Amino acid sequence: MAWPLQTLIKAAIHTVIPAGVAFVATNLDDFVLLMAFFSQVPSRFSYRQIFWGRYLGFAALVALSLPGFFGGLVLPKAYIGLLGLVPIAIGLKQLLKPADETEVQLAKAPKLPLVNAQMAAIAGITLANGGDNIGIYVSLFAGQTWAELGLTLLVLGVLIALWYWLAQVLVSHPLVENRLTTVGHRLMPLVLIGLGLFILIDSETYRLLAR
Repeated sequence: MAWPLQTLIKAAIHTVIPAGVAFVATNLDDFVLLMAFFSQVPSRFSYRQIFWGRYLGFAALVALSLPGFFGGLVLPKAYIGLLGLVPIAIGLKQLLKPADETEVQLAKAPKLPLVNAQMAAIAGITLANGGDNIGIYVSLFAGQTWAELGLTLLVLGVLIALWYWLAQVLVSHPLVENRLTTVGHRLMPLVLIGLGLFILIDSETYRLLAR
């Protein structure tokens, strides 16, 4: 029994722990975004749309990071930073078109876990905010075996659900919920626009746009 135990311990040290640390380090800002999304339930989003939108966006981040596993080339950071235009566009749209009763009813209506505009918006924001994630995940995947890659992806997938649950629990607290409900709709467009501008500047994408 010693050999399987040693194998499990080695897998935890070399795969599970680094994956967990990488996720937490790259998703602290996403935790704040999740809370902002929850503040707009049910006027703009439903919990299901947020959940699946997050997974779609994160899956895209992983796909863009897989060249690290296969030893291929990665897009320059400046080009990845172009994704910062996504939250800017969504923020401007929300700023110019506040939620109305129709959107409220759409958010309340039961939906299948298929891609729709709300899910796509959340996935796009998640992807746009993940430029730093790609850089870290490329390094994380590099040199892994197929088994280690599978275990890493499993850990990341579980942690996405845990992150979602923790943010929802925090937002559900009466003090937090009341404050977010009051200011969330006014702040969310400004947060998205600010996030997009930060991504463009931090990635030096503005140099591409200036050409």
